[in-house]
Amino acid sequence: MRIGHGFDVHKFGEGDYIVLGGVKIPHSHGLIAHSDGDVLLHALCDALLGAAGLGDIGKHFPDTDERYAGIDSRKLLRHVTVLLKERGLAPVNIDSTIIAQSPKMAPHIDQMRLNISEDMGIDASLVNVKATTT
Repeated sequence: MRIGHGFDVHKFGEGDYIVLGGVKIPHSHGLIAHSDGDVLLHALCDALLGAAGLGDIGKHFPDTDERYAGIDSRKLLRHVTVLLKERGLAPVNIDSTIIAQSPKMAPHIDQMRLNISEDMGIDASLVNVKATTT
């Protein structure tokens, strides 16, 4: 069994929404990022790549490459999933934690879980997303 850990954070900036787990969530600010700034999916990609011994998200999707400017991070997760499948690897469980004061995550968690499970081609029962504050 392989275990990977991922972590990501972005600064707040201008905007009126954030994207987490592929869900567009209204908020007083946006996130500053080269892609869509989805820290949940970025951390998940890092964890999966790490478990597979394939480096990190920056190696595969560098922020110096304009192909990834503004990209939907669900596309990144789908690509990482292909890399895992090519190596005969598949997750047995995904457990993630979002740490944020706002906005409230609870109304969006079920959709995040569904998005992740769909993008990875796994049952939603294998995906858990939690949220907490500091």
